[in-house]
Amino acid sequence: MIDVTGPVLRVGATEEAVRLIESLVSVHGPVLFHQSGGCCDGSAPMCYPRDEFAIGDSDVFLGTLPAAGGTPFYIWKPQWEYWSHTHLTVDVVPGRGGGFSLEAPEGVRFIIRSRLFTDGEADAMAAAAG
Repeated sequence: MIDVTGPVLRVGATEEAVRLIESLVSVHGPVLFHQSGGCCDGSAPMCYPRDEFAIGDSDVFLGTLPAAGGTPFYIWKPQWEYWSHTHLTVDVVPGRGGGFSLEAPEGVRFIIRSRLFTDGEADAMAAAAG
């Protein structure tokens, strides 16, 4: 696993997403998010029970979402390389998402909203990287 946390938050969550995460944690226990970038809803962040998903060398730790005491968010390295210049925000929309993600039975799905880092954020990350 690669850790790219630093002086600039790379991932966050909307209030609605935080509420849903906390509801899922109350049912399933601690969770984590993984963004794969592959097929079959790979563009959607997937929410899994924390003890049922194996993090590997090809995963990048982006940070912790402000939900349920801290919810880790990981991304597949090739997807991170593509999105490394953006801040990711986990949000919720109506509809059915991936069948493996914990929110699937709730009639909603997690999505990613992104924005480019500002020049100041990019400068801070570059300075921290040395």
